[in-house]
Amino acid sequence: MTDLPSTFLWGASTAPHQIEGNNINSDWWALEAAAGMEFSGDAVDSYHRYREDMELLAAAGFNAYRFGIEWARIEPRPGQISRAELAHYRRMIETAFELGLEPVITLQHFTAPAWFANEGGWMSDTAVERFSFFVTAATQILDGVTWVATMNEPNMQAMTVMIREAMTSGLISEWQSPTVDGEAQRERIAANLPTPEPRIGHRMVEIHHAARRILREHTDAKIGWTIANAALTSTPGNEDKLTHIRYDQEDLYLEGSRGDDWVGVQSYSSQQVDANGIVPHPEHPDNTQTGAAYRPDALGMAIRHTWEVTGLPILVTENGIPTADDNRRIEYTTGALQGMIAAIGEGADVRGYLHWSLLDNYEWGHWHPTFGLIAVDRETFERKPKPSLSWLGQVARTQGTSLSDTSK
Repeated sequence: MTDLPSTFLWGASTAPHQIEGNNINSDWWALEAAAGMEFSGDAVDSYHRYREDMELLAAAGFNAYRFGIEWARIEPRPGQISRAELAHYRRMIETAFELGLEPVITLQHFTAPAWFANEGGWMSDTAVERFSFFVTAATQILDGVTWVATMNEPNMQAMTVMIREAMTSGLISEWQSPTVDGEAQRERIAANLPTPEPRIGHRMVEIHHAARRILREHTDAKIGWTIANAALTSTPGNEDKLTHIRYDQEDLYLEGSRGDDWVGVQSYSSQQVDANGIVPHPEHPDNTQTGAAYRPDALGMAIRHTWEVTGLPILVTENGIPTADDNRRIEYTTGALQGMIAAIGEGADVRGYLHWSLLDNYEWGHWHPTFGLIAVDRETFERKPKPSLSWLGQVARTQGTSLSDTSK
């Protein structure tokens, strides 16, 4: 059993649009209506109940909480900064400090202001300037924060750029989710969405580097971003195809992390690459609520690959399973953590594990997949901790040693 340092971060992650509710100025709020998605609405009202959420996390034995600040709330119109919203997110940061939770702050988690999307989003001529203005404003509330991610999963966001472009040009007639859709058929569609084009990836790297410069000028935080890690493997004879797809989908962004202080690994499952590209998840009774393969070993694979490409300190910023069976969540997470600890034993510099997600929340178009350590009644907003919360809290309290009885 590899000994973890006392500074190792154990926690859970959330995203503002998925938990806060009524994010009316965001591009996703508009997209939900335009694409006929299930409505995020009040979400789980964490905008008002964040203290309760953090108290549950801290009481269970965790020492970190990853949450985002919502650009669309802070800058509802171009150049118009809401002091009240900045103060709201500063109160969240101070609440985390008060409760002994290390805040891991994400500045942009999939959503952006609707006006930014209408200007052309990430590929517009003003994108770098627009995001830099927001990041500069955000630095006002980051005093004392050690860990800051500029963006969440830029490689998945690059895919959404391609989907929007395809819809605009008439190549596809409806929105196709690059995240999760709650039905196996939709997941198979998502598995075959186009690999993000490098032109988009290079723009995302440019924007990330601009934000990094601002954050280093105005804060003492450690700066990184989080990457969706697919833990891809090759079928026999298709190693070159794997290398090509993995570069466009993942390695371009990992290489864009060079010069950062850390990089976020976000892993859920694994897929193969054959001569035609990424192989859809085959039907199997063990598949998760999104139709993805049950692959707790994916986390160790993702950590090893990220460490090999970047050599940077790693935070596992997302890892989890959508399931209604909490015993299965514990089983999956046990396997994932064992893989993480094995990778650390082989030399990977991993600084923390942040589970996805703290709460059952809005999953980008629908409510069916349940990733949370805490269930939420969407009528009353009552929080109902699952056994997995206390189980993972015990793992945190023991610095992972409670896993040793089942370690191989």
